Amino acid sequence: QKTDRAGEVQHYMTRNQALRRLQVSLAEFRRLCILKGVYPREPRGRRAQQAVRTNKASSNTVYHVKDIRFLAHDPILSVLREQKAYRRRVKKAKARYEPYRNATLQRNAPQYTLHHVVKQRYPTLIDAVRDLDDALSTVHLFASHSQTVRVSAERVANCARLAREWAAWVVHARALHKAFLSVKGVYYQALVLGQHVTWLVPYRFTHKPATDVDYNVLLTFLEFYETVLGFVMWRLYHDAGLQYPPAVDEQREQRGRHRVAAHVVVARSRRRGQAAHEELQKEQQRDGDGAADERGVHGVERPR
Repeated sequence: QKTDRAGEVQHYMTRNQALRRLQVSLAEFRRLCILKGVYPREPRGRRAQQAVRTNKASSNTVYHVKDIRFLAHDPILSVLREQKAYRRRVKKAKARYEPYRNATLQRNAPQYTLHHVVKQRYPTLIDAVRDLDDALSTVHLFASHSQTVRVSAERVANCARLAREWAAWVVHARALHKAFLSVKGVYYQALVLGQHVTWLVPYRFTHKPATDVDYNVLLTFLEFYETVLGFVMWRLYHDAGLQYPPAVDEQREQRGRHRVAAHVVVARSRRRGQAAHEELQKEQQRDGDGAADERGVHGVERPR
């Protein structure tokens, strides 16, 4: 009997074995693990650790077999393989100078959604609120980030929109609990559904993009956090009786008045509901006046 198929060793596999099992590259494997929340495991017990290191000495990073099987049945994996074949087709079309085929391929690029991933990782709203700390800090970081080759302007605008909507809901719900000024930025803490949520808002200074940071990993986390915040913000706005996505004063937003624009989002929803209620009262009053005119002063119908 082989030593790697008995005992605690059989429940783990190295990263190279996982790559061969899933038939993906290292970058795609990292991206899939980040989106699905799969991380390396450490075997339990000293003997198990020694056995794993002895039999799988080619790599110190080991994963649980159940996690790799969990990744193998995810729909994102099939889309990643389709994207790999799609890149080969685009490269071939560019090499053959076929602009029409290249444009057709660009329009039909394979895409995937993370909705099922969010539902799997966070079955309830409370579970998602508990993990909002890193999501909010990352979104606020990229909201103040400048446009670069890796970070597109659409991604920065989307992060700024999510940050504005979150600030509007916190102001409307009066959930802000604490605030602290530091060298990194301003720390905020809010009480959301009985859970303390803490996030960092960096100062709006001009800065140079870091060259020693792996933006591929950060953008993968940001992709998942944007989807989670979209789910959470819709639910919070819906429970508060507000419209989502809210309307924004674009002129104040372009002039840099983010807080005023966020306040207008909530104020407009309030005024809209109040105006609808006043209009309904006026219609009821007009109907009552018309019926009174037809029946006369004492309630007796006038002769025609």
